[in-house]
Amino acid sequence: MNELLKYSNWISGLQWLFFIFTNIIVIPITVGAAFDLPQETIISMLQLSFIVTGLACIIQALIGHQRALLEGQSGLWWGVILTLANTALAQGMPLEVLGGSLSLGIIISAVLTILIGITGLGPLIAKLFNPGVMGVFMFLFSAQLVGIFMKGMLGIPFGNVEGNVTIDPAVSLLSIVIAIIVIVISIKAPSSIKKYGLLIGIIIGWIAFELIFDSTSSLSQAQPFNFELFPLGKLTWETGIILTVVLTGLLNTANTFGALKGTDSMYRSEATGKHYRNSFTITGLVTGIGGMFGLVPYSPFVSSIGFLNQTGIIKRMPFIIGGFLFLMMGIIPPVGAFFSTLPLSIGSAVLFVSYLQLVNSSWNFFRQIKWSTDNIYRSAIPLMVGIIIMTLPATYFNSLPEIIRPLLSNGLIVGIVLALLLENLFTWDMKPSN
Repeated sequence: MNELLKYSNWISGLQWLFFIFTNIIVIPITVGAAFDLPQETIISMLQLSFIVTGLACIIQALIGHQRALLEGQSGLWWGVILTLANTALAQGMPLEVLGGSLSLGIIISAVLTILIGITGLGPLIAKLFNPGVMGVFMFLFSAQLVGIFMKGMLGIPFGNVEGNVTIDPAVSLLSIVIAIIVIVISIKAPSSIKKYGLLIGIIIGWIAFELIFDSTSSLSQAQPFNFELFPLGKLTWETGIILTVVLTGLLNTANTFGALKGTDSMYRSEATGKHYRNSFTITGLVTGIGGMFGLVPYSPFVSSIGFLNQTGIIKRMPFIIGGFLFLMMGIIPPVGAFFSTLPLSIGSAVLFVSYLQLVNSSWNFFRQIKWSTDNIYRSAIPLMVGIIIMTLPATYFNSLPEIIRPLLSNGLIVGIVLALLLENLFTWDMKPSN
């Protein structure tokens, strides 16, 4: 109780609130836009995102992994979902069918994640994700999301848009300016200001957008809680989508390993089997709940490590306070209605800068490998193949069987699977590096 009453913990809790907010706010809005959902549904999804995220953070800190790590909607899942939405039209799949299969696949993935937690398989699976796999994962992950954000910055709509799509020069220029501002703050500003760089970028960009473009997009009036089951589409079975989604769920376990391993030194102790079991179980539960209401599945955020390093706030109480404040933002309907009108180009510009940092995370993993001319293939193959697939138009894959089309048309998934196979089926470190 004494910790709860400390003024310093509430100030630190506000910093956590800003961090949680900047990482979560854009996700439900972009997913709603990608699936052409009505404004009222997007507002409800945003409200529920605040509520579920706040509760997930508190529960993880109290009985899960018991560390100050943001439990939020996974960037890996987010990137895969947006990629599938972007390719659905080109491959002739209605959004409702895609959404229904996504929801069913997410529920299946949630059950598998809970089983991983209950059975204690987490540490065993962690051995598959060695530095070579994690380096490829982080690089391709950043490439996919940064590519999505770049399109958002250029004014290209999320999701399926019929007809010719062109770059909006005015929106692009503003977005680039905001991205530059955030980069300058991140590099040059004092640490006391640097930690709020993303939030400052959102505020400046939002105000500038409203002033420059004289935005008249009025809010839907805030409604009481009106959460809709399966807003992305009624449950359907599309084998290719289900396989892609379930595989994504298994690959998403890398976030838990990365977040817990990355904070072992901060907490001066290694996460135990119990921590992994509890963390996976809670992640699976909130993922299942979110999947029924159209939310992107959850995982501990590896980006929390940067926040902890920057602020030094590793105690749980400030984190719990931040999660509680975020929860309260969801319980108050007008708050969700207000934030649902955040311009996607501005949100994309801010997150574009944020996810560039994943290149550094990738490099840190690659530095643990002793490179030579003989073993360069272990990472070169999955990186190059994954990036090339990302650049290919979705229509190129229409000649493939439907059951494997969603898998093979996703460069991120193909790259990670190749990395897992190459790292775990072959021995590469037989010769010293050149």
